[in-house]
Amino acid sequence: MKNVWGDGSSYPNNGLALWQFAHEVKPGDVVFAKRGLHAIVGRGIVESGYLFDDTRTEYKHLHKVYWTHDGQWEHPYQATVKTLTDITPYTDTVHQLEMLVTGDRDVAHPEYSDQDFLAEVYMDADRYGALKNLVRRKKNVIIQGAPGVGKTFAAQRLAFAIMGEKDTSRIKRVQFHQSYSYEDFVMGYRPDGTAFHLANGPFYEFCKRAESDERPHFFIIDEINRGNLSQIFGELLMLIESDKRGEEHAIRLLYADEQFAVPPNVYIIGMMNTADRSLAMMDYALRRRFAFFAMEAAF
Repeated sequence: MKNVWGDGSSYPNNGLALWQFAHEVKPGDVVFAKRGLHAIVGRGIVESGYLFDDTRTEYKHLHKVYWTHDGQWEHPYQATVKTLTDITPYTDTVHQLEMLVTGDRDVAHPEYSDQDFLAEVYMDADRYGALKNLVRRKKNVIIQGAPGVGKTFAAQRLAFAIMGEKDTSRIKRVQFHQSYSYEDFVMGYRPDGTAFHLANGPFYEFCKRAESDERPHFFIIDEINRGNLSQIFGELLMLIESDKRGEEHAIRLLYADEQFAVPPNVYIIGMMNTADRSLAMMDYALRRRFAFFAMEAAF
């Protein structure tokens, strides 16, 4: 999904935008056009590759776009200045823009099939089938491999393939590190300048959003072995098990007087760098809850 954002003023930004326009924007990408820093004026789906039309008096470099929505919507956050910005990794922003412009979470997204996955990821059909079955059965999978083999890229494309469409609003991505905690992940008290307030973490918010939608949702964790996983997941370490999903297994959260359960349509995909010495932190309790899939370099 791509986002067309306003007028870049610097030469490096303009050069990068031109390269991305010609080489990276593909048919099926969703684009948002904006005016100024806060107004969205359109949403469209790219229908062609890069084209050059010498018969036009201006704007000779182009893509054909089918504009699904035309109007003006005030966006609460300041947009980037660069003319063309890929916002695919910023799933919350994409979800906010879709809801702002369409008002419908069920808006059509570009289709994405098994064949699309095999065309983009260096993996044969048999191994892809095994990985897909692991995700569906276990619901929690860690893709492990050396640096640079494309684990993060494959994880997102795997989510697209299982969903059958490139819907980034149903994907959330975080990265673990040594200081990451339960309060950052699930729920905890945070300072607001004058006092502390109870704030929900990304996993809690993601699960609550998935509860009202039966379609599959994917929570992707980069560098999953860098965090203290027992501390980060807390009581949810039990709830993420494939046979402990749903309201019948709900338990009380540490910071809130409420019963909480991980929905059965939430899938967790973690990435693990096998060259990292922090592998020792992966205790048996966690290994039992995740299936492991080795990804190797391929050309």
